[in-house]
Amino acid sequence: MSALAAEAGPEQGNGWDDLVRRWETMDWPEGCKVEIIEGIITAAPAPAVRHGSITAKVHRWLVRGISDELNVYQSLALAIPEHSSLYIPDLAVVPEAIVDQGTGNSIPAATAELVVEVTSKGNANHDRVHKLRGYAMGGVPLYLLIDRWHAGRPTATLYGEPKNGLYRVLEVVEFGEKLSLPAPFGLTLDTAEFPVD
Repeated sequence: MSALAAEAGPEQGNGWDDLVRRWETMDWPEGCKVEIIEGIITAAPAPAVRHGSITAKVHRWLVRGISDELNVYQSLALAIPEHSSLYIPDLAVVPEAIVDQGTGNSIPAATAELVVEVTSKGNANHDRVHKLRGYAMGGVPLYLLIDRWHAGRPTATLYGEPKNGLYRVLEVVEFGEKLSLPAPFGLTLDTAEFPVD
């Protein structure tokens, strides 16, 4: 992973809008996931094959169970200006009308009903620490962290009830067990389907 510090020179400006403008206009390597994490623009390579497999399984599971007003998005940028962050989660469940009416390259993170991140070996702490705090500060009601690299045993953790930039842990399961999403989802995810490294 590479990073570009967000500290601006005199000609660049120094606010959130200038940081987002640089994120939007710089020439990034094709196939990289480029995000702003606590004021630093980061570029990560395309995820590993098993990462994509898990993301696809969760995507299919969500699409089968959500209401018609919601949709599941990959590559949707969620802005959290108060945390100097702009994330592109592996999956985001957002009301379709919000996305259809959106302008620009991102939407407010608070409009998402659920975000899903699947950790990659090289940058798992971004999902575990920075994004955990950022999504909570951004008011995302549910954050599902699928951590393939958690202390030698893969886990899925559902966080919810964000308050003052912190989440409450709602449920933790090891791969092979089932995890339940509360309303408005009411779905049960069987993590036994996930490939293990």
